[in-house]
Amino acid sequence: MNISIVGSGYVGTTVAACFADLGHDVVNVDIDQSIVDTINAGEPPIHEDGLPELIDAHAGADGTGRLGATTDYDAVLDTDVTFLCLPTPQADDGSIDLSIMKAGAEQLGETLREKQDRHTVVVKSTVVPGTTEEHIAPLLQEPSENGAEVGVGMNPEFLREGTAVHDFRHPDKVVLGAVNDETREEMHAVFAPLLDEHEAPVVETDLRTAEMIKYANNAFLASKVSLINDIGNICKQFDIDAYEVADAIGLDDRIGEQFLRSGLGWGGSCFPKDTRAIIHAAEESGYEPGMLNAAVKVNDGQPERLLELLDQHLDVAGERVAVLGLAFKPGTDDIRNARSIPVIEGLQKRNASIAAYDPVAADEMRERFPEIEYADSAAGALDGASAALIVTEWDEFAALDEEFETMARKLVVDGRRVDLPIEERELEYEGLCW
Repeated sequence: MNISIVGSGYVGTTVAACFADLGHDVVNVDIDQSIVDTINAGEPPIHEDGLPELIDAHAGADGTGRLGATTDYDAVLDTDVTFLCLPTPQADDGSIDLSIMKAGAEQLGETLREKQDRHTVVVKSTVVPGTTEEHIAPLLQEPSENGAEVGVGMNPEFLREGTAVHDFRHPDKVVLGAVNDETREEMHAVFAPLLDEHEAPVVETDLRTAEMIKYANNAFLASKVSLINDIGNICKQFDIDAYEVADAIGLDDRIGEQFLRSGLGWGGSCFPKDTRAIIHAAEESGYEPGMLNAAVKVNDGQPERLLELLDQHLDVAGERVAVLGLAFKPGTDDIRNARSIPVIEGLQKRNASIAAYDPVAADEMRERFPEIEYADSAAGALDGASAALIVTEWDEFAALDEEFETMARKLVVDGRRVDLPIEERELEYEGLCW
């Protein structure tokens, strides 16, 4: 099929490359010329495992030609289906900001009025229930004398940053929300090559339910993380290893072993934004979601608990403190809502001298905190440090060994349960929940 993707962020770029790999001809439409040029050169505009290989295979001079990018919305006229993968950032009150989404939908709608044949538009961005029906569809379906019939669908994404390509290829489910059967059939056709390889459940539903499934999915997972962190904090009070407890309760198939790693909590673009957005939507409707509010409160408190553990061992004023890990999770350079941000802010309030390191996210964090030191390696950050805080569980941190010998004081406060040579290097070690 001929597919267009409006938006070339983490979702849009990954989905476009994966669709091309399934055999579709795909064009990314984005207003940023530098992103367009990067994709057309056969290179990824974001850091995502497996994505460089896909873009190299299908874009650029040596690719299959199934993937390209442009700033011209007219490119959608030569396609059958368009996916809207535009950002819906969080507003100050917790609600989602639809300005970018509406602008993109309006431009798409104006362009499609030049088309004679039917066209399907699928919203893939995360939007609260009712958004596609009430705000997006009218911009796409505004009647005109010669405009094409536009079918509107909703296909929420469940891609984790760092493993997005794998998640696309091995979905737990594919949710197809649509206004009518014809639109749903078009959406089925898009995913047919994937579903022929992987027999994932297909959920067919209406637009609002499809929108809600995404929020319910993320709210449940975020709450599960906050619950295990709450339990982990209790375990710490009683000098119990929360991971030993988690291993045991994870054997109960009603609970399951996933998302039971207690620590600093969740960040990124999805859990914080989506949880607060559905809380705001619920409160606007007159319902107070106590469980979700509690999940946010627990999560927001974890970085300060890490710093309080550090305070018990050391007054960091004037001391060099290494912050290992800046991205919100390993495998990505995304620092949105990363737990490293409140950790750095807390260290600054304590007048610490901060040396930060991350294998891929340092440039992004430097824009936010240009005043702190950024080391070229974990060893460089640890050299002369009086303490080290482990904030992101990059694999390379588990390989650290002799590097700790260069510290002024071998104090490590671990927020992610990294396997360190504690006894071998005589580390003064403190785990957040163990």
